Amino acid sequence: MEVRILSESMLRSEIGEPARRQFGDMMKAVVDVGRGVMAVGGELHADEEAALLEAGSRQTDLWGINLYPDVTGESWIEFDSLINIRPSQGNRTRSVEDSALRDTIREIVHTLVKE
Repeated sequence: MEVRILSESMLRSEIGEPARRQFGDMMKAVVDVGRGVMAVGGELHADEEAALLEAGSRQTDLWGINLYPDVTGESWIEFDSLINIRPSQGNRTRSVEDSALRDTIREIVHTLVKE
């Protein structure tokens, strides 16, 4: 599957099938919190990050997540990616440590991926 940059909403079921083909139950995604867009479909978060940078995103606005389309509730979004390790931005782990930033990411995901 090639990387797609989502700026308009799609159905959650539309990401479910590609997720099953690629990783079984999960799809990697990178959210641009500055532009409110999200890239999906890369084999690595770095693939989606590169596509967003090429499309004009700023590195400091990009955060990697994993989506589990078949999981219900808020746990369908997992804040885990190597691209999130950014000591210069106060994020020292693979997770997104700032709760306000996690809320912003959730809001963008829920805007772009509808039930």
